[in-house]
Amino acid sequence: MKIGIDLGSRKAKFAVLEEDRVIRLADYDTITFYKRFGRLEGEELTLDLAGTGLFDAEELDAAIIRVTGYGRNSLGLKGAKVISEIRAHVAGAVLQTGRRDFTMLDMGGQDTKVAQVQSGRLTDFVMNDKCAASSGRYLENMAAVLEVSLEELSSHWEEPVKLDATCGIFGESELIGQILRGHPVSRLCAGVNMTLVRRVLPLLHRFPSPTIVLTGGVALNGALGKLLEQETGREVVVPPHPQHNGAIGCAAME
Repeated sequence: MKIGIDLGSRKAKFAVLEEDRVIRLADYDTITFYKRFGRLEGEELTLDLAGTGLFDAEELDAAIIRVTGYGRNSLGLKGAKVISEIRAHVAGAVLQTGRRDFTMLDMGGQDTKVAQVQSGRLTDFVMNDKCAASSGRYLENMAAVLEVSLEELSSHWEEPVKLDATCGIFGESELIGQILRGHPVSRLCAGVNMTLVRRVLPLLHRFPSPTIVLTGGVALNGALGKLLEQETGREVVVPPHPQHNGAIGCAAME
């Protein structure tokens, strides 16, 4: 049994694998997880994985445990091997899709990663972790401005209202202005989704593979996949468990 842990900025994700088969997935809000199951011993953070109820003591004793994500370098978990985020996500994308040549676009809560994968191996990558305007946090903020759920936001992609602001904060002001102009909510939602696509296009242009594998929590936004296909002309593949992709890949790596 192998356990993969992805300590993301918004969610702590867990995957349990037997061989290369996913047998269990779970997640917690990151802050809630640290409050309930984390403690400091000196300057080191230790997690009470048994206390989560996700694993019993026998499983934890027998399992190979690997960790990745934002909190990986502060994790004081005996026997856990640290895996780099980008390699964990690539391994998860290869395992989940069966593809070996693609461009991976991982859109998380606060950053975006784009990687070139050839013959199942990472060959190059680029990250945008300086601004949350191309991440899930941006979508959450815009949904709050529009007073719609993320599910509603992710269902609209046709006739997007043009939004030009490249900053998440300024984007809110611009969106409010378009609301006052009387545009329907469906077109405003589509406009928000389109701004996310336009922000990642320069990163995608660096790795012109015919296939994009879309991972991370933002991959649950169905409109984003449609707009990416429309704007890039490439095939967009979303794995079965995009939000847990890092944890799955983390567990799968040797």
